[in-house]
Amino acid sequence: MAAGVAGAAGAVDAADAATTQGAGGSGTFWPNDARLVISISMQFEAGGQPPKGADSPFPKVDFPASVKSDAVANTWFAYGYREGIPRMLDLWDKHGVKVTSHMIGEAVQRHPELAREIVKRGHEAAGHGPRWSSQYAMTRNEERAFLIAGRDMVQQVTGERTAGYNCNWLRRGPNTLSLLQELGFTYHIDDVSRDEPFIEQVDGKDFVVVPYTLRNNDILLIEGRNYSPQQFLEQIKGEFDQLYEEAGTRRRMMSISAHDRISGTPQMVRVWDEFLTYARSKAGVAFMRKDDIARYALTSPQTVRERETI
Repeated sequence: MAAGVAGAAGAVDAADAATTQGAGGSGTFWPNDARLVISISMQFEAGGQPPKGADSPFPKVDFPASVKSDAVANTWFAYGYREGIPRMLDLWDKHGVKVTSHMIGEAVQRHPELAREIVKRGHEAAGHGPRWSSQYAMTRNEERAFLIAGRDMVQQVTGERTAGYNCNWLRRGPNTLSLLQELGFTYHIDDVSRDEPFIEQVDGKDFVVVPYTLRNNDILLIEGRNYSPQQFLEQIKGEFDQLYEEAGTRRRMMSISAHDRISGTPQMVRVWDEFLTYARSKAGVAFMRKDDIARYALTSPQTVRERETI
């Protein structure tokens, strides 16, 4: 599904895109009488990391200039595109779930067949920059060129124009939202302040936030805190249960993050499978791509409108 400008048709697209398991909730918050929406991010980053200096489980080393790349760290990243994403794609298919894939442009260009496969299977191609760079310190012109480059890299390979955006480690700059609005993006995810999508004003126009997550994020929990897969599962099930309860009276969205080289491992796919089975057993649970969530949020009178833009 190509990303587009929100409108009346967008609400219909969002309703069609929601994979609803059962009929629960009041039907006033989400399409298809869904009670709770789950939004899954699948980061396609592997292959777009710098040759050396990227975060990895290996101890940091100050390589001399003569050593051009950190070979062992790069094998860890290679796992993401060789094994991780293909395994996760099969998992999403098994459960009929559609996700949003935040794609680094250079990773897409180096592995175009994988990027096209993601889109072919019905998942969203979203922006994540052309490379691993911190854009918060860029000038407006530099950042504008950076955003355009990432957008074009993904579109050239997949045919999809990115509607949503995710900065490196969520660190946006003072010009980021204005530039995204100017370039035709519909939403961004670099915000962890709510458990539902909301609208904020950027240059006097509506711009959607589809909140991201750190507490349900494999890179923070598995890699950063050395959680076991079972600890990760316990945490996201606890989150699900609470949000599902709250969703009886208000719009609730659960955000979960899966990185190619982390959640794509056999043991992690195993617990993801268990979680998806558990969530789908509850009435009124739907899985939606973030572009569909954003389009629906723009058309729904129930969407929260924030007075402040952070």
